[in-house]
Amino acid sequence: MAICPVCNLKFGNNDFLALSEHFTGKAKDSDALHVMWLNRNITKTKADKNSLELLFRNLYDLNGEGIKSWIVNRFVSEYRGNNPHPFIIKMQDYNKYIMEGYAVEHYFFLKQWVRSCSAVISKTDYKDVQTYEMENMTTEYFGNGKKSHIELLLDMAEGFGISRKKIMETKPLKNTEKAISRWREIAQKNEWIEIMAAMHSLELIANSALRPYGARYNYFNLDAFDNNNVPETVKAFLMEGYHSDNAHSMGALNIIEKYSRDYNIENIQDAYLASTYVFYNYLEARIERGEMIENKQY
Repeated sequence: MAICPVCNLKFGNNDFLALSEHFTGKAKDSDALHVMWLNRNITKTKADKNSLELLFRNLYDLNGEGIKSWIVNRFVSEYRGNNPHPFIIKMQDYNKYIMEGYAVEHYFFLKQWVRSCSAVISKTDYKDVQTYEMENMTTEYFGNGKKSHIELLLDMAEGFGISRKKIMETKPLKNTEKAISRWREIAQKNEWIEIMAAMHSLELIANSALRPYGARYNYFNLDAFDNNNVPETVKAFLMEGYHSDNAHSMGALNIIEKYSRDYNIENIQDAYLASTYVFYNYLEARIERGEMIENKQY
């Protein structure tokens, strides 16, 4: 299928004309969300439906490479290239309010993360896939012999004076809530390989080895965080992800590449596009929560 990542509307396989008609109609109606997605991912120039159809075909074109390269190149372009996500810009300098917003909203992300990983396990009999996801879940929740990712997150929050009880009683912000709703739907309705693409591609946000793919920014500025003003709990949380997300993101993409020939590539691409749209907005929720904390609205 072809998909509109903004409203999650699905069209027929390779029906890029219908997809382009959908977007041109939304642009004519001045729908800001659709226009912003087109500007970030397709073109900033006004295009008719036929021109847009060709651009969508180019978007889905693997260009003779595998699905792994397609995902990495797309992700880097949208999040860490010449026009990086605003959260990446914020992370280039230490800001306690950004990190506090990160701590609160990311808790909800991690809860959905293990649900999605468990959905992959339940939908496949491939042992390497199940083993990979079980290891991933135990790292996130139990630590595999060291502090888990979620405990490091809550330690960071407590270091800022935000109790875990308060976080657990907090309602996630609207963008986080919408993202979780879509990830839950993907976990329920999609094939295991599509769920993996939707979720594990997001770990590329912290991958430190993406310069060959065109990354212009690291997830965070290592120099900015290497000073006495940064709490040790913040350093511990960030460095754990810095050291683990390279293997996690690429390991999952290698598995996807391995089995992709047995599945509909376009559906894998759709799952990725649907997921990264809400992930973009979820990262903005981290910023929004940080601003709420700074303004004493949380």
